[in-house]
This record gives sequence, structure tokens and C-alpha cells, in this order.
Amino acid sequence: MKYKFNFIDKKQGSIKDDILSGLTVALALVPEAVAFAFVAGVSPIIGLYGAFMMGLVTSILGGRPGMISGATGAMAVVMVNLVREGNAMGAAGDNMGLQYLFATLLLVGVLQMSAGFLRLGKFIRLVPASVMMGFVNGLAIVIFLSQLNMFKLGGEWLTGPSLWTMLGFVALTMAIMFLLPKISKAIPAALVGILVVSAIVIFGGIETETVKSFIQAGGGTGIKAGLPSFHVPVIPLNFETLKFILPYAIILASVGLIESLMTLNLVDELTETRGSGNRECVAQGAANFINGLFGGMGGCAMIGQSIINIKSGGRNRLSGIVAAVCLLAFILFASAYIEMIPIAALVGVMFMVVIGTFAWNTFRIMDKIPLADLIVIILVTVLTVIFDLAIAVFAGVIVSALVFAWENAVRIRANESVDEHGIKHYKIVGPLFFGSTTLFNQKFNVQDDPNEVIIDFKESRIMDQSAIEAINKVAERYQKEGKTVHLRHLSRDCTHLIRKAEKICDVNIVEDPNYFVAIDHYKKLTSESSAS
Repeated sequence: MKYKFNFIDKKQGSIKDDILSGLTVALALVPEAVAFAFVAGVSPIIGLYGAFMMGLVTSILGGRPGMISGATGAMAVVMVNLVREGNAMGAAGDNMGLQYLFATLLLVGVLQMSAGFLRLGKFIRLVPASVMMGFVNGLAIVIFLSQLNMFKLGGEWLTGPSLWTMLGFVALTMAIMFLLPKISKAIPAALVGILVVSAIVIFGGIETETVKSFIQAGGGTGIKAGLPSFHVPVIPLNFETLKFILPYAIILASVGLIESLMTLNLVDELTETRGSGNRECVAQGAANFINGLFGGMGGCAMIGQSIINIKSGGRNRLSGIVAAVCLLAFILFASAYIEMIPIAALVGVMFMVVIGTFAWNTFRIMDKIPLADLIVIILVTVLTVIFDLAIAVFAGVIVSALVFAWENAVRIRANESVDEHGIKHYKIVGPLFFGSTTLFNQKFNVQDDPNEVIIDFKESRIMDQSAIEAINKVAERYQKEGKTVHLRHLSRDCTHLIRKAEKICDVNIVEDPNYFVAIDHYKKLTSESSAS
């Protein structure tokens, strides 16, 4: 895994674009990090520290320049149970839940870095387009629903003039973001929208919800704090602790990697470039490990903020670094000013992200794609909203794999013919694997066939152990009837795996293929054969 640190690629963006987009992202990160901290049951400062460290580390080490990482809702909903159960395991007031969270993040980091070093990031290629479409649709809905909480104060929905004022500023922000790019793209539209609405509220003395009121409504006091400090989690070092945190670590690592790698794919499409999944796994793991040591809540890639960055012109590592550094500067020096920003401006930005994220062509292609793909899109979308991303993606991949297996299982066929010598030929067409073996066995009329039969696999492919066993059974059926069967155009590894192959395989070295059967004990069998 080669690491190159090109912070600026002149072909992809510029220093000005990266700095301005990074500032825009930093402003949008504040309420998101605070909100997800409340969801996880931890202090807003811990959420902000987590967003800072995730953003900085992944921007420097990650495999996708321009992608933004931070504290996320997908991981926060898992953390809340971890923190609650951890608190229950300690004495009242000792905040053991937070210590268990930090310890879990250390394990999450190890698991994610291991996935990167083992090059498991490549398996994201197994995610079909239908699952990807369901993923972006589901996340767009999740982002939209999360913004609705901003219309609450103290758990109660805004009403009357407060509601109308906020809706008006949300609409104004969205209008600026829609119209400004048509005039000029010199400054990110999201940043202009935030600054204009903030100026109107501050200098006009208009009463509306701000970052400060939002934090106070959630029980916080503000975002001002010092630098994150090194701290080793104080937990019992025993098997019971490992038994408690390991399941949470596995879930968090899986959710984080899946969301990060799928966001990476989405950013790849938006920028028409290609990132490194394995490198991103290592970076995500390193960031979460550092969070565990410096008191952040951890996280993963953020699709909303990543799209804000890309749409604002951020293309390089510098944009993510600027976003992280600005976020830390807000915490250290500019908390009073950031707390004055109207929530409506940030909600308007996120609503535009929702519009840009949702795959609206889903409705256009509904009657043009296979029914199975449409079902997968809807399934992944619904499961992402109801449960979490990991469950949704796993379910979508499994359903897609089953549909693929079934469709290929029914495609296998056998073209029959008898030559001038009275020898019957079966030309097998289609893949032979566990799903098609039953149909394959039904293709042969052993009792009525002549004494000599040739089964030709030139147009087929032997995929797994089930296929090998199916061929063995067919050959044995012919042998029991006293008939001779020749198997042609099998790869050499297939002949090693078929019982009595030397008697029934008509091997043609020139014509026969040389692919490998994907079964576990292939290497062992071929090594034994070569040794003999």
C-alpha cells in the first residue's frame, strides 16, 4: 500500500476552492457533530473533538481526497446503547459508559486497520448498483429526518412566528444555493448562504434558533473548550470487558467501513476519479484509534458533508484538513461567533444536500429495470431508514446474490446430438455451480442413451465443489449402466478433482481451458497430484 501525500492536484480544484469549501464544511459540521453527540449520549465537545480528529486524520492518510469524515448518526445510534450499558456497569456518577466507548474505539481502530492491511476494501466492488442506489436514497431520507429535529426546542415542535421565521430563512438559504451558481461559482454557494442569513439575523436583531440555543436545549453549555488531551481509557482489563465491548466494536467497525467505502464510491463518481478503499480502511481505523486515546466519539465518512465539499469545489486533501482545523479553531477561539449562526442556515444547506444526494432517476427507471433490482433498491432504502446502513447493505447484497444465483441456475442447458458413429453428444451451455446442479442432472437420459456418450463443457464453466460432485454423479450413473462417458473441455484442475478422471476425461491440451475452480481444497489436491 503506497502512500503519496499530494495535498494539491492542480487538475482537481485549487487552493482557494479547497480553503473556502473546507470553511463551509466546518460550519456545517458543528450542528451535526453536536446533534450526533446528543444521540450517542455524550457531551457535545466529545462529538466536536471526534469530528475534528476523524476529519484531520482521514484527510491526511485516507484513500479519497475531498471526502469528509466526522461524527455520524449511523455510528451514534450504536454508541448510545454502549454508553448506557457501560454507565450501568459502574458506580453512579463515575461515567464508565464514556470510558467503555473510548476503549471500544481503540478496538474499532484495530479492526478497521486490519481490514485495510488485509486488503478487504476491494470487496466493496461486490455491492451492486441497485444496493448503491438504495444506499444514497436511504441516507438522503435519514439526513432529511435528522434535520427535522432542528425544528424542535426542548423536545417541542416550533410553532407560530418562530416556525415561520425559521422556515423563511431555510428557504432563503436554499434559494441562494440554487441561484448563486448560475451567476458565479467563485465562492461556495453554501458559504454565502450561511453568511448572508447569519448577517440578516445578527444585524437585524431577529429572534430565531441559533447554534447556542440548540446546544442549550440539548443540555449543553456551549462549544468552547481546550485542545483534546491524551487519556487511556480507565476500564477493568479482563475477559468480561472484552466480551462486553467486542460485539459493539465489530458493529461499529462494520458500519463505519461500509458507509465510508460506499461514500468513497459515490465521490469517485462525482469527481470521475478513483480512490483507494484499502487505504481508506487504514485511515478510518487510525482516526478511530486516536479518538479512543484523545477523547473523541469517533465516526466515519459523512456523505452529506462530502457532497457539500465536492459541490463547493473541494477536491484535495487540503479541503478536509482546512475543515478539521477550522472546526478546532471554532472550539478554541471562535465559539461565541459560531454559536450565533442561525440553525435555519445550516438546515437549508443540509436540505440542499438531501436534494443533491437522492437518486431522483430512481422514479424514471422504475419501469425499465428488472423487478428484482427495484425490490433491492426499495429494500435497502427502507432498511437504511428503519435500522442502519450495515443491515441494509448486507441484506441488499444477499438478496442480489440470491437473485443472481437463481437467474444463472435456470440458464444451464444441454444441446443434444448424435454423430455418424452413433455417439451421443451433450454440449453444456451456462455456468455449473451449486444452484444449477439439480437442473444439470435432469438433462441426461442415461438409460436410453447409447453405449458411448460425450459431455462437452466448452460453453460452460465449472464454478465450485457442488459442480464437481454433480459431474461425478452423472459419470457414475453412466458407469453403472455399463456405458462409456467422455468429459471434454474441462480445465486441468477439474480433472484432478473428478474421481476416475483418467478413465472418463478426454483431455485435449490444445483446446481445453486452464481456469481454476473456486473451491477450498484445490491447492491441496493439485499439489498432491504434482508431487505424485
